Amino acid sequence: MTVRDQTFEHLRRLPVASRWVLAARLKTVGLSLTPVLCGAWIATHEVKVNLALAICAAVSALAIQVGTNLWNDAADAERGTDTDERLGPPRMTAMGLLDAAQVKSAAHLAFATAVIAGLPLVAAGGWPIMAIGLASLLLGYAYSMGPVPLSHTPLGELIVVIFFGIIAVTGTAHVMGAELSREGIVAGLMMGLPSGGVLLLNNHRDRSTDEAAGRLTLAILADVAGAKIIYAALLFGAVALLPVLAVDKTMIPALAGLLSLVAGALSYAVWRTPVSAEINRFLPLTVLFQFGLFAALVIGRG
Repeated sequence: MTVRDQTFEHLRRLPVASRWVLAARLKTVGLSLTPVLCGAWIATHEVKVNLALAICAAVSALAIQVGTNLWNDAADAERGTDTDERLGPPRMTAMGLLDAAQVKSAAHLAFATAVIAGLPLVAAGGWPIMAIGLASLLLGYAYSMGPVPLSHTPLGELIVVIFFGIIAVTGTAHVMGAELSREGIVAGLMMGLPSGGVLLLNNHRDRSTDEAAGRLTLAILADVAGAKIIYAALLFGAVALLPVLAVDKTMIPALAGLLSLVAGALSYAVWRTPVSAEINRFLPLTVLFQFGLFAALVIGRG
């Protein structure tokens, strides 16, 4: 029995609910939740945070990420992108463990949940929040849909940095009643860079099957060594932003030094790891690194 057959048998025996959890890719949901938490924290410097709005923002962001993942699971299976040679975590639709139509319906439901949770946010934040919400939904579908899905281009990482970083942080702060600020933009960039790193790792790992499917991702453009260098630059770039925001300068050397060690360890490990399924273990670690940046930001503010 091949490794794929063993994996299939293992997944087939799982409860259906567990398969849906895998399709939703819940291991990386921190990428949507931590920026919302950061935006709410940024707002506390100006206003009293509305907990109900913060929860709505978290639910909406989470639902958009889950909806995007589900739609991608079904769409890539239909395109034939997720083949037996794929090195990433198993895709439920491609393996025949979930029905494509049902997965797409679940994606629609997730996006509808984002809209419902976003209604109070629009009421509080006005047209800018409506524009952000509509753009996020459009990108959620466009990432895997259309003649040229965004996932087939080198733009994915940039979009993730902007929407899962800058817009998520500043948008959440705006909903709370805070003004658009330099602090919010820089903090958003800090949160977004590791998110871009997670997508880059995904695309770096899948370069062979992506090329065969006609994709031209940033990882493919940069080649193997270039992709690893960009990953390191994203992590160290995020750390470099910490002194810009910190108020308690006495803590900066220790915080920046610790985060630089973590960034260096992750970057070195990725550099030493060949293009293989071993890349998968760095995805949740990069998500944790993002949360570590936020924790350091809170401590550094004094």
